[in-house]
Amino acid sequence: MFKKFLKAYSKKALHYILRFLKWSGISIATGLVVGGISTLFSFCMNCATEYREENDYILYLLPLAGIVTVFLYSIFKYKNDKGTNLVLSTIHAKDEIPFRMAPLIFITTILTHLFGGSAGREGAALQLGGSLGNQLGRWFRLDDADKRVVVLCGMSSAFSAVFGTPMAAAVFSMEVVSVGVMYYAALLPCIFSSLIASYFSSFFGLKETAFNELAFPSLDFLNAAEVIFLSALCAVLSIAFIVFMHFTGDMFRKYLTNPYIRIFLAGSAIVLLSLLFQTRDYNGAGISVIARAVNDGEAVPYAFILKMLFTAITIEAGYRGGEIVPSFFIGATFGCTFGAIVGFSPSVCAVIGLIAMFCGVTNCPITSLLISVELFGSDGIYYYLIAIAVSYFLSGYYGLYKDQTIVYSKYKTKYLNRKTHQ
Repeated sequence: MFKKFLKAYSKKALHYILRFLKWSGISIATGLVVGGISTLFSFCMNCATEYREENDYILYLLPLAGIVTVFLYSIFKYKNDKGTNLVLSTIHAKDEIPFRMAPLIFITTILTHLFGGSAGREGAALQLGGSLGNQLGRWFRLDDADKRVVVLCGMSSAFSAVFGTPMAAAVFSMEVVSVGVMYYAALLPCIFSSLIASYFSSFFGLKETAFNELAFPSLDFLNAAEVIFLSALCAVLSIAFIVFMHFTGDMFRKYLTNPYIRIFLAGSAIVLLSLLFQTRDYNGAGISVIARAVNDGEAVPYAFILKMLFTAITIEAGYRGGEIVPSFFIGATFGCTFGAIVGFSPSVCAVIGLIAMFCGVTNCPITSLLISVELFGSDGIYYYLIAIAVSYFLSGYYGLYKDQTIVYSKYKTKYLNRKTHQ
């Protein structure tokens, strides 16, 4: 009896060990390849941002950069770009990510940031990582199910290398696809590849944005009430941002059907708005503005509104980039303004606003908690938990990505399996 048990267990153990070795090797390779390319991408993005900030005149070339972007997608015969939605759709086994997406998103996102479009970099990172991961899956000759795991690994690797938050990156790719269900089969590969990519980028001197250590006050009834109120407002703001983004895109496609004319006029609008408000704060990702709101507790009261406007025009017209860092900007500046009005620490409120806004637009509470700890430390974890819970609950079924699936209800133990509201 014991011999039979030992023999059966040995076979199972050998099977698990071989699976472990297989995915360890694949995740290490993915972390190195995607992490290396994403590190180069992040370095180029930093150089583009520095050059733009030192040479204001380059903003005037943004409309021409838009024309180049459309032309590049046209010559590669990739006109119907679904962006990050294509990556999510691939994981749902509905589409295939073409390898040409990787160089296209690499080049065009740098163009957007170099010339002053208002966009983040995480959307490009997810698309870059997903495209490279899908290609690695082909080279490894994996079946479709395993290939989707490598796509998740690629997303985690790229997100980790670009943001410098490996814990959040490892979980985000699994959590963002389907709300209510996570692809735990990808847990080990995503963690390994994310950590390797993070180490790779750190080795070459790329670091995440540094935020000051904040002194979070003890959580009493009044503080909790203010955090709940701020988080509720950010949930509403996240819905407004999502709706405004998609409304702007619909209007562009309805009234400006020619992509060259659309992107040229949108680029010209960004230039005129920048001149009108006499600031470059809303060009690029706006990391310096986020850092100022968090570290110094300073923000222009209407900054969050302008960032919504600049980002909607930029992304929906056809410039490349992401919406998550702009959502950080919107949440941080709104929270900072809220804190100044109610008399609660503007810096703490900026952090709460950033977290609540991120959770509201992505529907990813676990990632929100992890990225909060990685960016701002664990001292404010009770504040983070409240902000995340309230925002997740009140943001409804809206989401930045139309191919994100709401598998289970946010409010009942009920199976939904539906797409997010746009």
